[in-house]
Amino acid sequence: MGVRLGAWILVAAAVARAGAGELQRYEFVETHMGSPFKVLLYCADEGAARRASRAAFDRIARLDAALSDYDPESELSRLAGSAGGPPVAVGPDLFRVLEESRAWYEKSGGLLDPTIAPVGRLWRRARRERKLPDPEKLAEALPLVGMDKLILDPAARTVRLTRPGMKLDVGGIAKGLASQAAIDVLREHGVDRALVAGAGDIVVSGPPPGSDGWTIGVATLEPSKQAPEIYLSLKDCATSTSGDAERFVIIDGRRYSHIIDPKTGRAFEERASVTVVAPDGTTADALETTAYMMGREEGLAWIDSIPGAAAVYTREEGGAVRRYESKRFKDVPRATPRPAP
Repeated sequence: MGVRLGAWILVAAAVARAGAGELQRYEFVETHMGSPFKVLLYCADEGAARRASRAAFDRIARLDAALSDYDPESELSRLAGSAGGPPVAVGPDLFRVLEESRAWYEKSGGLLDPTIAPVGRLWRRARRERKLPDPEKLAEALPLVGMDKLILDPAARTVRLTRPGMKLDVGGIAKGLASQAAIDVLREHGVDRALVAGAGDIVVSGPPPGSDGWTIGVATLEPSKQAPEIYLSLKDCATSTSGDAERFVIIDGRRYSHIIDPKTGRAFEERASVTVVAPDGTTADALETTAYMMGREEGLAWIDSIPGAAAVYTREEGGAVRRYESKRFKDVPRATPRPAP
């Protein structure tokens, strides 16, 4: 669920000479899943770069067509239309995401829950109207939440939503998974030095020529006003940031995040962000959202329990901004920022 936290990506220009075989930097941007997706890659041939990026964007578009909870024609939306009825056969992408979602639901103690959608829609309206959700409607929506009400049959590849009115929102892992899928497609096309960024969900393969890694800044609580204080040097991994820096609403003087507690139906109020580094995009996306919901101490302890994961938790305390790191975050390579070309 990486949000638009102004992910800072700084890369040095590759030496571009006319000689055959020189790697050159190419950048492509398209909008998918309601956010700009950026592909940066190094390739010796412009035609090959365009073909590879086209294939990567097409993969993201196919995932969006399956997973969007905004598009009434998406496979996810059509599945929601069957809620309360018999099992429905679904495609491999949607089934895989729901299996991944169930796994993270169990690992997170029920915090990362795609069945939160009925409650989430009430809070979307609240943000638009700047008015808290009706308590009675929240009380009606909460019984529809919980992965125990969703039945997956791997043998038949079917899904059953057991209660009428159930809906799904897989935004907790969708952009991270899509960014990872795009990197995998680029590798299949022979591009092994690339970065894919979908909002705050970034996945990288090999580093730019002459560099040890991709230089990526850890977003502050006010990314549109303040440059990062920490820059990371990353390769063959993923990073994702979650928080309420840009997606929040103030109602009656109180600040409400876009992230909702599935156990209470309430939006979180802590002003904070979590940046996670993990082996793959799906893991990074799942961890940052869940760590934010757990809070600083429990969230960072949980990150420490996940192999290969590290995180920094930034929050406002008494008017000051404090930063806390997981045990492995000190081992993540740092970078010196350089101007982008």
